[in-house]
Amino acid sequence: MTEPTAAQWRMRVDPRPPDGIDEGDLMRRVARGDTDAYSTLYDVVAPKVFGLVRRVLRNPAQSEEVTQEVMIDVWRTAGRYDAARGSVQAWILTIAHRRAVDRVRSEQAAADRHQTVGARSAETDFDQVADAVTDRLEAEQVRNCLGTLTELQRESIMLAYYNGLTYPEVAERLDAKLPTIKARMRDGLIRLRDCLGTAGS
Repeated sequence: MTEPTAAQWRMRVDPRPPDGIDEGDLMRRVARGDTDAYSTLYDVVAPKVFGLVRRVLRNPAQSEEVTQEVMIDVWRTAGRYDAARGSVQAWILTIAHRRAVDRVRSEQAAADRHQTVGARSAETDFDQVADAVTDRLEAEQVRNCLGTLTELQRESIMLAYYNGLTYPEVAERLDAKLPTIKARMRDGLIRLRDCLGTAGS
């Protein structure tokens, strides 16, 4: 069975079933596993499914994916179709609409998750002194107090708190031992705290 591409679906302006095709009969045959009946039903219904899904999703690639998922669902669940509850096309298009809406919700949820994770990952894990610096003092005060540090202390703190490097990364960047970097930063942060405490008052 050759499945039409999205371009072929879009080109079919009038995908009405050919004369003499009984969609209800096709569904009964599909439910029994008749691949020829499924192929015929696919050709008749898939363009309408794609059109509906495309209006909901607006994304051609995703619309193709969802259309394929819907048509696979039709193959798998054909036995559930109940003619007393509506036409074959109405049943299939209901499945298509649900699938499209589910995809929209899924994409939105994924976007929300990415935004939340991105916001969290962008946050720097400041210690108590750094929190006090960013929460209580103006940038000018911070610059002034950074000027009171030794060059090594200032360089270490700038790399860690403003460039987001870890202690090992700072040590590697400055070609120094890790304990030395930690000591520089501890002493520098104490001096910052004292300076900023004075500036704040």
